[in-house]
Amino acid sequence: MTEMSPENRMQAYLQKIAAGPKLSKDLTEEEAEDALSLILDSEVSEVRKGVFLIAARMKVETVPENIGYWRALQNRMTPIKVALGNLLQIADPFDGFQRIPYFGFYAIPVIAELGLPTYGHSALPLPPKFGITFEDLLVNHYQFPKSGNGRIKQIEKFKFGYLSTADTHPPLEGLRSIRTEIVKRPMLATLEKILMPLQAESKNFLATTYFHRGYEVSLTEIGKRSSFDRVIVGNGMEGTTLFGAHKEAKVFIQNGNSETQTRSLKFSEMYQEETAKQVIESHEALKEIESKRETIAEMGEDALKNGKGPAAMQIASQAASLSNLSDIFKTPQEGFDAALKVLQSGTCYEKLMQWIKP
Repeated sequence: MTEMSPENRMQAYLQKIAAGPKLSKDLTEEEAEDALSLILDSEVSEVRKGVFLIAARMKVETVPENIGYWRALQNRMTPIKVALGNLLQIADPFDGFQRIPYFGFYAIPVIAELGLPTYGHSALPLPPKFGITFEDLLVNHYQFPKSGNGRIKQIEKFKFGYLSTADTHPPLEGLRSIRTEIVKRPMLATLEKILMPLQAESKNFLATTYFHRGYEVSLTEIGKRSSFDRVIVGNGMEGTTLFGAHKEAKVFIQNGNSETQTRSLKFSEMYQEETAKQVIESHEALKEIESKRETIAEMGEDALKNGKGPAAMQIASQAASLSNLSDIFKTPQEGFDAALKVLQSGTCYEKLMQWIKP
């Protein structure tokens, strides 16, 4: 197959996966890697790129196919080594959130202040939601430059920050217009969340999400093959890494090649009674608030200033669960208490403002 021209190879792959619900066949891991490589390297036409991405999702990807697609993506991203011992990457869905205000952007400096350097990996909003992402807040609200290598230096200096695929993976970012045209989520939406742009000196953690049941299998299998020491995959609120704050979340933990561990997170079991009450009351209050950039920024900043309000409860809860899952605290309650003290100190607000306006 590799001796054939790129167009002929893609034609062969399309004949396998785009033959209808009964006749379509699965690609091998190697074929999947080659097919997406042809797309990322622009060796086939724009039409064939779009047709392949649609056909691959409609057929429903197998685990070997997803591994192959991931290899094609990761092989075009060389992890940059940073002068940090441990590092947590948070990768929420790159099409963003839109239903209930979510303050993951503001939880990042708090987790770092708790002792685990953390950054968010995202992109400007993508289809189908075109919701709010870390990059959307950073660029469209705070007017931070759209790209630049200075962000990595900021992460090393402040021990937290935000990266965009515009910098970390230009070939992937280059598919934005096609993804907009095809509307539905291609397999890229699953796999862009498990890429590694930065590599710390000791342990590398990833917290990411799955929405449709079954995709956690591909993500944990890829986790075994990745350079992450631990991959945390859960079904949080609106597909984010806010686990257990609104309903029980099933979380899968992949430590290297070890057997996948499963945990169920529920606020009523994660926290003491009073804390659990605060978390659920805050979640209910946020349901009544429209999810807009300006509102999220205002509430998020207020939470970082004084640790008060429903945003503060959500931030403390997310910081608690992710720091617990990353072995910073033995229990979520310990993490919650520590996060609340950090919020009340106002330290993270000052550091975030310094990060945004260096």
